Amino acid sequence: MELRRLQQLLVAGLTKTAALWPVIRQAYAWVHRAAHLLENETGHDVWELRRAYRGVLAEMQAGRPTLGELAPAVGHFRKVTTSYWPGLFRCYTTPGLPRTNNDLEQCFGSARYHERRATGRKGASPALVVRGRVRLVAALATQVQPLRVEELQPADVATWRQLREELDARQEARRAQLRFRRDPDRYLSNLEERLLKLSLPP
Repeated sequence: MELRRLQQLLVAGLTKTAALWPVIRQAYAWVHRAAHLLENETGHDVWELRRAYRGVLAEMQAGRPTLGELAPAVGHFRKVTTSYWPGLFRCYTTPGLPRTNNDLEQCFGSARYHERRATGRKGASPALVVRGRVRLVAALATQVQPLRVEELQPADVATWRQLREELDARQEARRAQLRFRRDPDRYLSNLEERLLKLSLPP
């Protein structure tokens, strides 16, 4: 009895929405084709893959006026794809680079796990917040293979110095936040005094 009633509800729902299904099938067919291309199970060359993916996006754009209320969803899909485009195919040319966000999240999860084991903190440590762009890369790189001594030497000294300056600036910002939390009145007073000195004529 219950199954018969459920079947009647499903039939009634499908009948009332029958006019919507053709455009839904078309939109999802494009999305599934895009996903199948990104799977790249046949091992296509990356340039061939990019060309085929662009073809799907062009079809979506050309067929968008026929989709009615789903047209904005196709526009959103194309917009998001455009924003990801610079790195969308990098996993096919960089050995060991995770292909999906889920795979990448597992790498970050591993780094967080080892950080918690080393520091005893449940949350992210201040050092990871300040120097994460270096420490995470180092942690992930050493999981692939141990680094040799000569590989630790900076290949581009100017870029290395710039990175050091950026990390030092972030460290100083963290120190300033700590000073403010400990004594807001004193921090603001010192800041006001420095601003007054800057505004006075030499």
